[in-house]
Amino acid sequence: MFVVSGMGTRFALSFRSGNEYIKERFTRLFIPLLVGILVTVVPQVYIERLADGSFEGNFFVFFPHFFEGIYPTGNFSWHHLWFLPYLMVMSLFATPFFLMLRKENNAFIAQLKKCFEKSSWCIYLFIIPLFLIEATMNRHFPITHSFWGDWYALVLYFLLFISGFILIRIGERFWNAVDKLRWATLIIGIIAFSLILYRMGYDFRISILGSFIKTVNMWSWILAIFGFAAQYLNKEGAIVKYRNEAVYPFYIFHQAITIIIGFWLMDNSMPVFLKFVLMTIGTFGGAWILFELVRRIRFLRPLFGLKKR
Repeated sequence: MFVVSGMGTRFALSFRSGNEYIKERFTRLFIPLLVGILVTVVPQVYIERLADGSFEGNFFVFFPHFFEGIYPTGNFSWHHLWFLPYLMVMSLFATPFFLMLRKENNAFIAQLKKCFEKSSWCIYLFIIPLFLIEATMNRHFPITHSFWGDWYALVLYFLLFISGFILIRIGERFWNAVDKLRWATLIIGIIAFSLILYRMGYDFRISILGSFIKTVNMWSWILAIFGFAAQYLNKEGAIVKYRNEAVYPFYIFHQAITIIIGFWLMDNSMPVFLKFVLMTIGTFGGAWILFELVRRIRFLRPLFGLKKR
């Protein structure tokens, strides 16, 4: 998600000034975050409090209590929307760096392009800083998504965000590399992930080798996804445009729908597989219906991250 966001930032800054980009980030991230908390997170916390027996009463009685304290001891939370404040803050801090990297004569980008011309495997140089962060910070700062104190996640995601920008800045040499290496990166990813599964009970944070395998696994799958996507999905079309617009509202809505359906099914005696089918269809179908509603009503579009028509 952060690599893709960095790539999108490169495109956004190709025709915007730094100030215009920051203003656009506020509109596309902060407003959906605020609306998403009030619309999709409050029901999740309400259902959790009903399930654990810490609250009794209807949703409207609970709503004022949502603002009492910080989750998990309190109720206020951004739950699955944590990605939005992280990305918003990172965008603000990275903008001066991105403005420097987008210059045509940037020496760092020029050196990377030369490296990619020599070998497509230069794309694995990006794991060096990722591995250093994994090996030094992961064991000390477990991921919490609470922002403050979540230093390992913040640094790791920030590096991935910047990496996405740099990869697109490299241009065709990057796309040629992931296309050329797509099978190799897939095989490396399968091997690395198999090693992780083999040592499922092992804490990969406690050894240098474990941190290295984890980093290689993450980066290889990212590259494999880009490689196969560039080969098979890089096409213009109405379906692609429709899905691109649907991604953001689906992300905002999906978890609340899952939890509501799960709460309804929790104590039902039906077979687990049937519950799984109902939750899958219900989550996807519910998110789709809400997306269609949002995209058709003009004033709702910016509230859920969609551009004005």
